[in-house]
Amino acid sequence: MRARLDIPTGSLHRFSHRSEILGRNRLGDTATREIVVYTPHGHDGSGLPLLVDIVGFTAGGPAHVNWKNFGENIPERLDRLIHDGELPPVVVAFPDCFTRLGGNQYVDSDVMGPWATWLTTEMLEDVESRFKCGGNGKRGIFGKSSGGYGALIHAMQHSDIWSAAACHSGDMAFELCYLPEMPSALRSIEKAGSIEAFVKDFERGPKYPGNALHDLMTFAMAATYDPDPDPDVFCGIRLPVDPQTCEIIEERWDAWLAWDPVRIVDDHVDALKSLKGLWIECGDVDQYNLVYGARRMHGKLEAAGVAHIYREFPDNHSSIDYRLDESLPFLVNRLLSED
Repeated sequence: MRARLDIPTGSLHRFSHRSEILGRNRLGDTATREIVVYTPHGHDGSGLPLLVDIVGFTAGGPAHVNWKNFGENIPERLDRLIHDGELPPVVVAFPDCFTRLGGNQYVDSDVMGPWATWLTTEMLEDVESRFKCGGNGKRGIFGKSSGGYGALIHAMQHSDIWSAAACHSGDMAFELCYLPEMPSALRSIEKAGSIEAFVKDFERGPKYPGNALHDLMTFAMAATYDPDPDPDVFCGIRLPVDPQTCEIIEERWDAWLAWDPVRIVDDHVDALKSLKGLWIECGDVDQYNLVYGARRMHGKLEAAGVAHIYREFPDNHSSIDYRLDESLPFLVNRLLSED
C-alpha cells in the first residue's frame, strides 16, 4: 500500500525480450527475458536519462517493482523522489537476469551466459529504441550486493557505455567474502554426493535448508569466475579449494581473483576517471565482510585520483533500499551534467 496517495504514479511497461545471444549458456536457461521499464508521471521517456537496476543474488529485476511490505518498492521510491524535487525525471529499466544457479554477477561466462554483452547491447538497444531515452553520456547502472559488484565491474570494463555507476555493498575482497563459504560448500557436496546431486536436490524441493542458498551461491560464483571448459562437468562448476582439506588451489583461486574489483582496479583507472559519477558505499557491520573491501577500494581510488563518492553507513547488508534516496539523485544529476 502506498504511504502517500497524493503522489502521481509513474508507469510500468512490461515486455518480453528475445535475445539472440543469451541462449549461449550451459545452464539451459531461457534466452527470453522480461524487462520492466519505469517512466515518470507525465513522461513517455523521450529525452530522459536511463538507469539500469541490476539486482542482488536470488532476485530478478522485475522483483523490484513488486508490492513491498512496510516500505516502498523502487517505482514508489522514484515517484516520491521525483515528486519532492529531489530526483530529476529518469527512466529506469529492471531486466530479468536470473539464472538456474540463483543469480548473476553480470559478466560474460561460458557457463552462465554472455550477460555483460547482453546488458550493453541487446537489452540496452531494446529499451532505448522503445522509450527514446538514455544514449551516450546519459546511461547509468546501479545495484546492491551482486548487483553492486556488477555495477562496479561495468564501470571498469564498459565505461564507453555507462557514464555513471553506483555500487551498494558490492562483492569485493574475495578472500573475505567467498573463502569463508568454502567449508560449507564442501560439506554440502559430501552430504549430497556431488555438486550435480546437490543442485538437482535443491531444484526438486519442495524447500531447501537454510544454508543451502549460500552453497548454491558459491557454485554460481565458480561457474562465473572460473568455469570448467569440460562440457561433461555439471554446469562447469569447479571450486578453487581441495575437496578434502579445503586448501586453496592457487591456479583456480587466481582465476577468481582476476575478477576481484579490489585486485584489478589499478588496471581500470582511466576508465573510472572517464565516468561522470561513481558512488561506492557499504554498511559498517556488513555481515559478509564487504565493508573491508569497500574501504580498500575507496583507498585505492583516492590514491589514483579517481573522483568518487564513498559512504559508510551504520547498518548491515540487509534491507538497505533506503540508501537509494542518496545515490539515485547523485547518479541522475551527474548524467545531466555537461562535464
